[in-house]
Amino acid sequence: MSSSRIFFPLYLILSFALLLQLAASYQTIYQCSGTNISANDLYSKNLNNLLTYLDSKTPLTGFGSGSLGLNQSQAYGLALCRGDLNTTDCKACVDTAIKEIQTICQFTEAIIWYDYCQLKYSDLDFLGEIDEHNWFYFDEPTNVSNPVYFNEKVLELLVNLANKAYVSPKMYATGTLGIGNSTTLYGMVQCTRDLSIPECEICLNVAIGFIPGYFYGKEGGKEIGGSCFVRFEIFPFVISG
Repeated sequence: MSSSRIFFPLYLILSFALLLQLAASYQTIYQCSGTNISANDLYSKNLNNLLTYLDSKTPLTGFGSGSLGLNQSQAYGLALCRGDLNTTDCKACVDTAIKEIQTICQFTEAIIWYDYCQLKYSDLDFLGEIDEHNWFYFDEPTNVSNPVYFNEKVLELLVNLANKAYVSPKMYATGTLGIGNSTTLYGMVQCTRDLSIPECEICLNVAIGFIPGYFYGKEGGKEIGGSCFVRFEIFPFVISG
């Protein structure tokens, strides 16, 4: 009796593993705005072609941006993967973002975030400009015992990382900072690469400035925006390897 085995390519296994992590991570956040679009209009066609382009380009470097079309039908978009993601996992995340946003949003402007990537598009040219409108905040529910000291250390770590990120090729930085004898603080910051160095610096400084108000005394927090994000935890969350 003959038997058969089904083999799955490694990249499919890795992608599936990432999708499981996406489902278990911070909830998916999205915003839809602008005007309703028809599947048959020219903007919709340009947008679909632009999303296909971003899907192929973004995994190569972790970032992709561009525009397609003319005048009222022109679509602008970008996709960003977290700086610690490899090519395979980046593509898996962007694939998921594109499929989901096309399902839940039929408007000319949209942005969607996962823990590992984000996707944004619009019929207005937003590339190279700091997104001042889309901000979301998530904190760990547990409070620390010494909030004043802990908050000072959080700001110290994130400011140091921001100073590294805005001058780095990926506009991304991670690091740690010891607190006391047994606690390590972990941090990550990143900008979308359509920003200039000064714009990335401004975006991260604004984000860090919100930390005392939104995360004071919390063991961890994540602040995501349309142009940059910051995160800190007392456990390691950066993907290694």
